[in-house]
Amino acid sequence: MSDLAELNIAGIETKPVTEVGLAGWIAEARALARLALPLMITQLAQMAIMTTDIVMLGRLSSAALASATLGNTVFFLTWLIGFGPASAVSPMVAHVVGANPNDRARVRHIARMGLWSVLIVSLPLITILLFTQPILLALHQKPELARGAGAFTAALCLGLPASLGFQVLRNFATALNRPTAPLIVMAMAIAFNALADYTLIFGHFGFPKLGLVGSGMASAMSFSFTFLAMLGVISWTPALHKYRILRRFWRPVWYELAEVFRLGMPIGLTTIFEAMMFNAATLIMGTFGTASLAAHQIAMNVPSITFMVPLGIAMAATVRVGMAAGRGDGHAVRRAGYSAILMGVGFMAVTSTILWLIPERIAALYLPHTAANVAVIRIAITFLHVAAIFQIVDGLQVVASLSLRGLKDARAPMWIAGASYWLAGAPMCAWLAFGEGMKGLGIWYGLAFGLAVAAVAMVARFWLLAGKR
Repeated sequence: MSDLAELNIAGIETKPVTEVGLAGWIAEARALARLALPLMITQLAQMAIMTTDIVMLGRLSSAALASATLGNTVFFLTWLIGFGPASAVSPMVAHVVGANPNDRARVRHIARMGLWSVLIVSLPLITILLFTQPILLALHQKPELARGAGAFTAALCLGLPASLGFQVLRNFATALNRPTAPLIVMAMAIAFNALADYTLIFGHFGFPKLGLVGSGMASAMSFSFTFLAMLGVISWTPALHKYRILRRFWRPVWYELAEVFRLGMPIGLTTIFEAMMFNAATLIMGTFGTASLAAHQIAMNVPSITFMVPLGIAMAATVRVGMAAGRGDGHAVRRAGYSAILMGVGFMAVTSTILWLIPERIAALYLPHTAANVAVIRIAITFLHVAAIFQIVDGLQVVASLSLRGLKDARAPMWIAGASYWLAGAPMCAWLAFGEGMKGLGIWYGLAFGLAVAAVAMVARFWLLAGKR
């Protein structure tokens, strides 16, 4: 059997869509959906793990939830720095497969150097996390919350390398049209994390009650579980195992490692620009009091969940656009990107309607409706109404951004993100929150404005680049 035949059996679509006109768009949409569906479910599974943490900490106390929110803000920033190089694996592999489906060696080199990037960045990032408490104190957070956040991240940081390593393996599998492999792992991780949270936070099955620290330990253990389980799934999946990505692991491939960082660092900075605006919003919320911060975390978790669907579509777009670009097929590039944009916008229009109509029921899922929580729920409802407003532009900007990633266009999206979030969104947040006295609500309107600017600019950039192919 030829290598090409083996690849087709493995599920890699080496043949482009051949239909023309409307039939071609329908065929592309089907191919995109087949790849995107397990990616969406995987993203939702990741959010299920995070949501489990939030719900259990909310049952512990609102102070624990607020401390974990601050700790996760610092952790997520460091994670994004390492995530950039890990995320470069997907478009790099997609381009290789699009140009030459038989090139196993180069695919192996890319995956291996992706894992090398994790080893390179993890130690300095862990060092930063160990200084979470003084960092938060320097940012004028409440001392008791900063102390809790520091204890939380001290336990959580041990899982950082495994979390980034899982992303490398996941992107490797996704670029080879094997998105169900990480889905299987994340499905198992939901149960693992819930059990670890229940055991370590509340002290069950003979373990001590560790509270906030127990939550950090449970998350670190879950990260390690996903990495080891993903390695196992790759070993047991013939279509992935045959690339033997750990073969001669310590042998460097310098030009691939250089591209991992050259492409990955702008990708990481693009995400960091957006995340830092949201993280800064979280830190500012901390100065408005525990109720505002807890409400912000609840309200932010909901659009974070809905965002996982367009993100899954966007990740599929990276692969579909990347394979088309590798073949040099400009028409297929445009068809893949625009199909993904339409799918993402369609879904977010539905979620926008839901968030606008039933915010009270959604907020009540996170905190018991007691006298102590009335203020938190009331503020969360207001924030959820704003989240309903920015759903569509949030979906637009992520799908367009990751479609550009499929073209290996990383630097321009980085500058677009920086300008949209920090020259437009952040000043709007500050003006509305402090200049107009709107406090938390002003922060949320500013976030929506930054996302809208990013959406328009990212879509325009993809339209320009795709039109030249």
